[in-house]
Amino acid sequence: MTIQDRAAVQTDQPGWEAMADAFVAEGTDHHFQLMGHGQMLWATALDDRPGVRTVDARHEHCAVMAAVGYHFATGKVGVASVTCGPGFTQILTALTQAAQARVPLVVLAADAPAGMRWYNQTVDQIGLARATGARVVAVRSGRLLTDGVQEAFHTARLERVPVVLNVPYDLMKVPQPRDRAYVPSTDLIPRLAPLAPHPDEVDALARWLAGAPRPVLLVGRGALEARGAIRTLAERCGALLSTTLPARGAFDDDPFAIGVAGGFSNDLARGCFAEASHVLAIGASLTQYTTDGGTLYPQAEVAQIDITPTGLRHGRQVAAAFLRADARLGVEALTAATAPALGWRSDSMLQRIAAPRPDEAVEIEDGLLDPRAVVAELDAAIPKDWDIVAGTGHSSYFPSHMRGRPPERHHILREFGAIGSSLPMAIGVAAARGTGNVVLIDGDGGLMMHLQELEAIERQGIRLIVVALNDGGYGAEIHKLRNIGLSDRLATFGRPDFARIARGHGLLGEAPGAGGVAAALGRYSAADRAAVWDFPISTRVRSPRGRKMPV
Repeated sequence: MTIQDRAAVQTDQPGWEAMADAFVAEGTDHHFQLMGHGQMLWATALDDRPGVRTVDARHEHCAVMAAVGYHFATGKVGVASVTCGPGFTQILTALTQAAQARVPLVVLAADAPAGMRWYNQTVDQIGLARATGARVVAVRSGRLLTDGVQEAFHTARLERVPVVLNVPYDLMKVPQPRDRAYVPSTDLIPRLAPLAPHPDEVDALARWLAGAPRPVLLVGRGALEARGAIRTLAERCGALLSTTLPARGAFDDDPFAIGVAGGFSNDLARGCFAEASHVLAIGASLTQYTTDGGTLYPQAEVAQIDITPTGLRHGRQVAAAFLRADARLGVEALTAATAPALGWRSDSMLQRIAAPRPDEAVEIEDGLLDPRAVVAELDAAIPKDWDIVAGTGHSSYFPSHMRGRPPERHHILREFGAIGSSLPMAIGVAAARGTGNVVLIDGDGGLMMHLQELEAIERQGIRLIVVALNDGGYGAEIHKLRNIGLSDRLATFGRPDFARIARGHGLLGEAPGAGGVAAALGRYSAADRAAVWDFPISTRVRSPRGRKMPV
């Protein structure tokens, strides 16, 4: 070996080491994975970096969903990794969910080795990834390993999408020069001033709102930083306040707030929206969920304030009037241009909102619990600053109406309608928080899909409370079948003993029963382990949407 060759060896490092350094430079402090041959060298190097915690999953889907939960808790890009072939195909549902929900992730997916003519785990990973709606950064040269990392994080941050970083695992062995400076994508993201509204658009929207007899401001997660300005506009034009499900709780303390808009609306909100003359969406995507399939406000004129307004969403017209602007700047400009009006704001409306809300009267079977009462007891006992993660199935309606909790501490992923994802998502939230102050509320059907993750929770000392609303079946299908007079036999499977399952995994497991939540919370707080609480609930209780659920 020549002197020059020895010098080159001393200044180079393995590609997987350089990639690990690049991930750290991008701000990675948590990595969710299921170890496989394809990414094991890189994962080991990343885990060796100071300040990085690796969280193991027992299923690849759960590694990606935990990265989603991490993003929800921190606002940062979630990072997950899987090996090639079957390791990758296991994550297609998680990628689809993240893509539809616009969750920024970087998933390092090792691919089959580029230097082999045949490999038994070869599959078109790039085509599969693109089919989910995720972006793909495919590295096909050993010289571009860290460039691929930079592009993946840049795309995830700028476009708010999951990105699959696809790298044949033999390319990760290509040496990289140690003296090459890495520029993190955070240095490349354009830093732009908030988008100010155009005066003509402000005047047009003010004319649209002028004299509206029954306006509702529908606020999404994109406008949470403008809450104060939105309250002022609502007072000025006499509007009621409502939120999308992801922004639920933002105005719980406002006497003219009516709660969540969409499929999870309660009877009060549904009644008010049915009477609304004008609906102004602010930082909210008017999806099928938020509009309840276009049925929520049938007679209202609709306008939208958004940075990127769109006229069509989920196959339906979104609005007829638009203001393109940053939420706060747009709302403040509209407030200044709007004449005061009474609108909905009267003593009679205050009384209507504050009045007790009768729900469907149901006779609960002996030995079972009303899920509404269970969630009310949880709401009373669990501190308001704890994180609540909700499932996706029928049972997710009930925790969506917990009161006085900031939207930043309420996490739900309804996009794509995939049950079985909330347990790993809660693991990601719990790992990010590190406090143990996380509660997952999910149905038994979703929990049963990934119970293997209880082992990962116990082994890695992750603390959270898992609440099973245990109705012994798939609740949405049970109610759909009953609504049309068919047997629900195929949608029911009996009630798993979650407390016993939890104890088998070394966790706290119990069935607190009615009135037992506060004591169970005390036992959890005194312990150093996660807990699973099993509540056997009646299938006779339906959400408002469940009462009219179509097939």
